[in-house]
Amino acid sequence: MKDIAKLIHFFTILCLTFFPKVVISLTLGSLNATQSLTNEQTLVSPGQVFELGFFDPGNSKWYLGIWYKKIPVKTIVWVANKDNPLSNSSSGTFKISDRGNIVVVDSVGSVLWSSKQTQEVVNPVVQLLDSGNLVVRETSEIDPEKHLWQSFDYPTDTLLPDMKMGLNFDSGFDWNLTSWKSSEDPSTGDYSFKLDVHGFPEIFLLKNQEPKYRSGPWNGIRFSGVPEMAPLNGLKFSFVMDEHEVTYSFSITNAFLISRLIMNSTGYLQRFTWIESSQEWNLYWEAPKDQCDNYKECGPYGICDTNASPVCRCMKGFSPKNLQAWNLRDGSEGCVRNTTLGCRSDRFLQLKNMKLPETTTAFVDKTMSLKDCEEMCLKNCSCTAYANYRINDGGIGCVTWTSELVDMRAYTEGSGQDLYVRLAASEIAYSGSADSGHGSDKTKQIIMVIGITVSIVILLSGLTVFFVRKRKGLQMIWKEKTERRKGPRERSQDLLLNEVVISSKKEYSSESNIDDLELPLFDFSTLAMATNNFSDENKLGQGGFGSVYKVGRRSRNSSKEALKKLWTRD
Repeated sequence: MKDIAKLIHFFTILCLTFFPKVVISLTLGSLNATQSLTNEQTLVSPGQVFELGFFDPGNSKWYLGIWYKKIPVKTIVWVANKDNPLSNSSSGTFKISDRGNIVVVDSVGSVLWSSKQTQEVVNPVVQLLDSGNLVVRETSEIDPEKHLWQSFDYPTDTLLPDMKMGLNFDSGFDWNLTSWKSSEDPSTGDYSFKLDVHGFPEIFLLKNQEPKYRSGPWNGIRFSGVPEMAPLNGLKFSFVMDEHEVTYSFSITNAFLISRLIMNSTGYLQRFTWIESSQEWNLYWEAPKDQCDNYKECGPYGICDTNASPVCRCMKGFSPKNLQAWNLRDGSEGCVRNTTLGCRSDRFLQLKNMKLPETTTAFVDKTMSLKDCEEMCLKNCSCTAYANYRINDGGIGCVTWTSELVDMRAYTEGSGQDLYVRLAASEIAYSGSADSGHGSDKTKQIIMVIGITVSIVILLSGLTVFFVRKRKGLQMIWKEKTERRKGPRERSQDLLLNEVVISSKKEYSSESNIDDLELPLFDFSTLAMATNNFSDENKLGQGGFGSVYKVGRRSRNSSKEALKKLWTRD
């Protein structure tokens, strides 16, 4: 037996000498006060879901972290000593200290990371749960949910199912995500994702504490600014807002679904789901995803719409504050009112499918009706807008704003929610998009459109009949005027061609006879033209009262009409 033991010892030394990268892995189910974890060992959850151990992300430094056990792509979900790494793989040890804290120490015993728990522990044990939560509890405690310390209270860049994000008023824990410095450096990065509990709570993505993206408040179904946050098969979202905590979390209802939310090093919040068939992570959702996701893209009272060009527009009753910048597609200065508010005489413009404005200073009443909410807002001259607190169950509660409305965007039908913005009455007195504070009623709009359409048709029909008759009347008048405007010579010649015989100038010299004749007397020039200047060719003969001439003209068939006319030539 001694010879066999010596042989095994010799073989082990030989392997470590010529194959230094070969790692002898030992798996532990838990860690007590007498045990420690080195680079050759890992701590695995009971269901083989997660694993804890030392890893190198690619920067030649070593960290204690947690990753998925069965996923071939090593995916880190939590890091202990992210800002204080080990210089090499063989120098690190993870253990329980004399005071009951869990620590990471280097080869000389210097503490690189500690849980820093203050509660006294008699007989502690460390265990990694199937949820990915690393916990410290008393050995005698059989309830795994009761613990003295947990890694879920100290998240890094990843939110796992049943982890909470937000603030616990009882414990003081402020749970938020912080990005890595880079994909190969787990140290604290520039980006963070945290829940702001002021006013009506909402989540912000920050870069060096400056807002870059805002989720909008929780509306009972999803965050107002995340329309893609529809319930997924096997994935459930939750938001708690009470006297104990304000938190957001998600849970898995399908055992085969693996999903995680990560604040990555490049400034994007991303949700991934694991696809078993392709053995890869699938990007399910990310933010910011477009220009309108950028915080305050269109400034105060500006609305961002990715379906429009440019994306920024002012709502009704407002105009660009800086028109020159606006025309250059820089809407960051936003919009200003066209008309000063009048307080009690004001009305409300309804905006549909909206991401609600920033709510960090908004007031919330969870039970008030929308009508009472409107009345309350109208009575407060500083109130700029109101909306429902929840959109599920027909809409409940009240949210009011008393400051500028910023970071709004419009969505397509079925996304966002209704927002009612205060305007001077003169701005929306004739608008179809506002009616007594609740906006336009669809039935009234339809009736109005039909009424206007019918009125226009009747008006056009009446005008058509009028102008047709008017045109006919004008044609008759024009014909009469044309006849009247004919030259005296032309009229006289026409009369002569109607076989009128004038027997004697003297015979028709009296007024009564002229009236009976109902024809004018012809002057000399007219008769001269009609008889071709009394030419012999037109002369018919000689009578007792003088010469007799014929008058005539060519007809359309070129036949000559010879009409006898009498004329006494002295």
